[in-house]
Amino acid sequence: MGIVPTPDALERAKEFGLDLMEVAPNADPPVCKILNYGKLKYEEKKKLQNSKKKQHVIKVKEIRFRPRIDEHDLMTKMNMGRKFLNEGFKLKVTLMFRGRELSRIDLGKDVMDRVLEELAEVAEVEKDIPLEGRRMSVILNGK
Repeated sequence: MGIVPTPDALERAKEFGLDLMEVAPNADPPVCKILNYGKLKYEEKKKLQNSKKKQHVIKVKEIRFRPRIDEHDLMTKMNMGRKFLNEGFKLKVTLMFRGRELSRIDLGKDVMDRVLEELAEVAEVEKDIPLEGRRMSVILNGK
């Protein structure tokens, strides 16, 4: 179209029932486009929805242990952890200490080592978080 004064450009846009949109305001002279602004916004929204649809969200499941956990309870929770890993989730294994249990961190490390040993065939350690306050955590990723 070439260089057109702003009032004329607005008038032409109204003739077609469209909007005048500034594309490059810092250019000399500023660059504008005549388009349907509602349609543009709609297409941007659809693009955003499609990109969200295609992205893969990784979910993290958590199992919690105590240092003095019983054998049967330990096996039950490890079986649940194995199931989560096989379903494609990441697994956060958390060992929680209460009260005087903090003085026996070695018991907690034994439980954590046992869990990692049992789940080694289906998972690998992604992130090891040593004692953080009253919790010790490990994030496992399925193989």
